[in-house]
Amino acid sequence: MAKKATADQQKAPKGYVPALKKAYKEEIVDKLVKQFSYTTPMEAPRLVKITINEGVGDATQDKKLVEDAAEELSLITGQKAVITISRKDISNFKLRKGMPIGCKVTLRDVKMYEFLEKLIRVTLPRIRDFNGIAENMDGRGNYTLGIKEQIIFPEIDIDKNPRIHGMEITFVTTAKSDEECKALLAAFGLPFKKHNNYEIWQKNQ
Repeated sequence: MAKKATADQQKAPKGYVPALKKAYKEEIVDKLVKQFSYTTPMEAPRLVKITINEGVGDATQDKKLVEDAAEELSLITGQKAVITISRKDISNFKLRKGMPIGCKVTLRDVKMYEFLEKLIRVTLPRIRDFNGIAENMDGRGNYTLGIKEQIIFPEIDIDKNPRIHGMEITFVTTAKSDEECKALLAAFGLPFKKHNNYEIWQKNQ
C-alpha cells in the first residue's frame, strides 16, 4: 500500500500541496488541539484514507455493468478502480463465489485531499434540495457517507450511461471517538446537519 501511495504522490507536480492538506497543517490541527485540549499537536486526529465502494446489484445478470461502474469510478476519483468479487455463494441472489459484484477505490495523500475538496466544493452542491449530510460515525474513528446517485459527480455523462446507482464513501481517520471524527471532518468543510459549519458551507456556495 505504501508503494501505491508513493506512486500517486509522484504524479503530482513537484512542490504541489493540496489546499486541504495545507489547511490541515496550518489551521485545523491548532483548532482541534484547542477544542479537545490535546497536550501535543501529534494527538490531533488526521485523515488516513478515503475508500469509495459501489455495489452493482444487477452484476449477476450482466458482467459489463460492473466494468462500466469501475470505469465511472475511475473517472470520478482519478485512480483506477478495482473490481470486487463475492466471497461466498448466496443462492437467493443467484450469486456464486468469485463473481464480480462491484468496485472500489482507496485514495490516500494527494488524491485523497483533491477528492475531498471536489466533494465539498463541487459535488455536494449539485444535490437537489441539499440540507447537509447525516452523521454516520462507527465509533472507531470512521465516517461513511452514502451517495444515492453517481450523476452528481461532474465527470459522469448521463447520456452515455443512463444507469443510476449509489456508492458509499468511507473516511478513515485516527480519531478515537465519534466527536473527534466529526470535528475533524467538519473542520475540512464537510457540511453536517445540525452543525454550524453547514451554515458556513452554504454561504460559501
